[in-house]
Amino acid sequence: MSEPKKRIFIGLIVFTVFLIAAITVALYLIPYIGLRNIHPLAPEIVCLTMSGALGALILGVGLLILTLIRGKEIFFAARLRGIVIEVLFPIMIVVGKLLGISKEKIQQSFVEVNNLLVMAKCRDSKPQRILLLMPHCLQFNDCAIKITTDAGKCQACGKCKIKDLVMLAKKYHVHLSVATGGTLARRRVAEAKPQAIIAVACERDLTSGIQDAYPLPVIGILNDRPFGPCFNTSVDISKVAEALEFLANGGKELRESPG
Repeated sequence: MSEPKKRIFIGLIVFTVFLIAAITVALYLIPYIGLRNIHPLAPEIVCLTMSGALGALILGVGLLILTLIRGKEIFFAARLRGIVIEVLFPIMIVVGKLLGISKEKIQQSFVEVNNLLVMAKCRDSKPQRILLLMPHCLQFNDCAIKITTDAGKCQACGKCKIKDLVMLAKKYHVHLSVATGGTLARRRVAEAKPQAIIAVACERDLTSGIQDAYPLPVIGILNDRPFGPCFNTSVDISKVAEALEFLANGGKELRESPG
C-alpha cells in the first residue's frame, strides 16, 4: 500500500473519531441540567450509553489501524470494512473538506484501505467465482466492435487493454464484464453472483461501487486517464494480474494492495 495514502486515511479517521467524541460530550453537557429534571439517574444512564458507544468506536478504529499496519485480519476485518464503508467514510469526506483535503485524495485513500481490508479477509481463502468488472471507457473509442454485451467479441487489435483483460480472464478462468455505468454494473454483479470482484474505474465510481457491492469483497484498481475522464482510459494490467494472483492463490503471492 502507498504509505502517503495510508497516512491520509489513518490521520483523517483518528481526527474524525476525536471530533465525534467531542461533539458527543458537548451534546451531553449542554442538556445536563435538563436530564436531572427528567430523572435523577438520567445523566448517568446517558453518560454510560455514550461512553459505551464511543468506546466501541475507538476500539473498532484501533483494530482497523492494527489491521492496516499488519496486513492480516485482526478479529473482525470484514465487519470493520463495513463500518468504514457505511459509517465513517461519508463523515470523513465532510471532515476532509473542512480540513482542505480534496475529495479525490480521500477517495483514493478509501480505495487503498478497502483493498487492504479485503486482502486481510481473503488471505488464505480462494474465491471460486471472481468477476473482472471493467468500465467501457477502457475500449478504444473508435473501435467498431462494442464489447459491453460480450467481451469475447474483442478482435485483439491491441489498441486498448481489453485484449489483455480477455487473456487474463481466460488464463484464470474468471468472468470478464464491461459495463457502461453503475446500473449495468450492478446488474452484471447480480447475474454473475461472484464471491469476489476486481473492479477498475475512476475514484468516484470505485468508491460508489465498493459501497454498493458491500459485503462482497471488491479489490479496486484506479484507471489511467491520459485523455481525461471517460475517454480512451487505460489500466496497469500488472495490477489486475497481481489481484487475480492474490485471489487465486489465497494471498500467497501478492503482498501489497494494488491501486
